[in-house]
Amino acid sequence: MKIISFGEIIWDIYPDASHIGGAPLNFAAHAAKLGAGVQLISAVGDDDLGAAAREALSRFGVDDSLVSTVPDRPTGQCLVTLDAQDKPHYTLWEDTAYDAITCGAAPHCDAFVFGTLIQRSHHNRRTLQQLLESGCLGEVFCDLNIRPPHYDVESVERCLRHATMLKVSREELPAVTQLLYGQSLNVEAAVARLCADHPNIRLCLVTLDRDGAFVRDTRTGRTYRCAAKPVDVVSTVGAGDSFGAAFLVTYLRTGDIAASLQTAVEVSAHVVAHKEAVPPDEEV
Repeated sequence: MKIISFGEIIWDIYPDASHIGGAPLNFAAHAAKLGAGVQLISAVGDDDLGAAAREALSRFGVDDSLVSTVPDRPTGQCLVTLDAQDKPHYTLWEDTAYDAITCGAAPHCDAFVFGTLIQRSHHNRRTLQQLLESGCLGEVFCDLNIRPPHYDVESVERCLRHATMLKVSREELPAVTQLLYGQSLNVEAAVARLCADHPNIRLCLVTLDRDGAFVRDTRTGRTYRCAAKPVDVVSTVGAGDSFGAAFLVTYLRTGDIAASLQTAVEVSAHVVAHKEAVPPDEEV
């Protein structure tokens, strides 16, 4: 099994520590820890954080051969603060190395993963579009991962047009439907509208925070639900990435939607019990 994750490498900077992150990197790390072969397409600066990022990828078992070095740009950084409900809030650096990703011919893979943030630069939109049009990518897993103000109609529509599997959180759906349809729809109506308008989407994954998650299979019309696992939440940073990775890896192995959803909920529960987006182990 080979998975390619395309997107940002970001150091999450807390008041008391720094942790490697970025949704595509987190996704790649969790997929690798679950036994998949994973390659990350990204970029880092020629700096200490860039070197540390490569060391982290090596520890995670993620292939960094398609991670380029951009000499005149810094490695991505993000200031993370947590509110009273442990929700993360992000302040992202602009014009970083990951805004200038280069990639030659698209490698073949079983699944290709991307989101909206990496599309904030026109350079990356061109690179991403070339990869999506290559015909080499197998399943296309898109985690919308909305980060205001780093998304627009073009980036969201690119996700929806190409995804065979779409992941979105309950909190993101009102913003997405307001952007696309001029009105904020409830969860069920939003999922129905997005899937009807984009028939390429076969599976739509919706995370519901403490209420668990569900998956809509658009081929059969069936909805699979899973309750959240009780856990003392330390931080939700990276939880959605681990959820998506666990679902995708399990689904590619088994084709079993219910089992994949259960595994995804269990893995993400483990992650929220830690401060790091990629905890040192992956016990569930």
